[in-house]
Amino acid sequence: MSFAKTALITGASRGIGKAVALRLAQEGIRCAICARNESSLLETRKEILAIGAPCLAVPADVSDPSQCAKLFKEIQAVFGSVDLLVNNAGISHMGLLQDMSDAQWNSVINTNLSSVFYCCRLAIPSMIAGKSGRILNISSVWGTFGASLETAYSASKGGVNALTKALAKELAPSGIQVNALACGTIDTAMNDFLSEEDRLNLMEEIPAGRFGTALEAAQMAWQILSSPAYLTGQVITMDGGWQ
Repeated sequence: MSFAKTALITGASRGIGKAVALRLAQEGIRCAICARNESSLLETRKEILAIGAPCLAVPADVSDPSQCAKLFKEIQAVFGSVDLLVNNAGISHMGLLQDMSDAQWNSVINTNLSSVFYCCRLAIPSMIAGKSGRILNISSVWGTFGASLETAYSASKGGVNALTKALAKELAPSGIQVNALACGTIDTAMNDFLSEEDRLNLMEEIPAGRFGTALEAAQMAWQILSSPAYLTGQVITMDGGWQ
């Protein structure tokens, strides 16, 4: 298997990010992965190496621009430039907006939205130089429709959607694709706070009758990343017919 391209996947220690990293490794792509949780990140690296793909694991908090700069410096030293960027890192916060602290708001916005800006800013120069590159931002249906008690999360994902569309227009002349995958409820650790009753009630609202899986999200992510070059500036929804 030839490993000619390098992908950076943020938030790759679990859930969608981990599934995307494993899928890209299976497709013959070198993987640079990052997350805050080093032990879980190293487990992902172990699984990627077992596939036979090269992998660089860098513990990093991508809500911090200085750590993003360090991350890209390490990738450059080991693999060279980033060809595929998957901005997946994300956190949620449940509660009334009026009860949120400044720190809680900033944590959600910086992790979910500012990190996309920081990583795109660092990846774009080499993509422009090579007249190629693909950026995929993992978003949410709540970025379009909004979720009660998840105002900050909804705002951050709405920002990701708008950033995706605007950046796609900037980069299209250079042959660089920018798209977003807006997921519905995916059965990952982020939703572990739901009670069994809440899960069942939520499933009843989804025409497919179930939550999506991280593997399905990863499959969709790969389809977008490997799509024709004319597909750009799109926010593609995968939610079991929910919205």
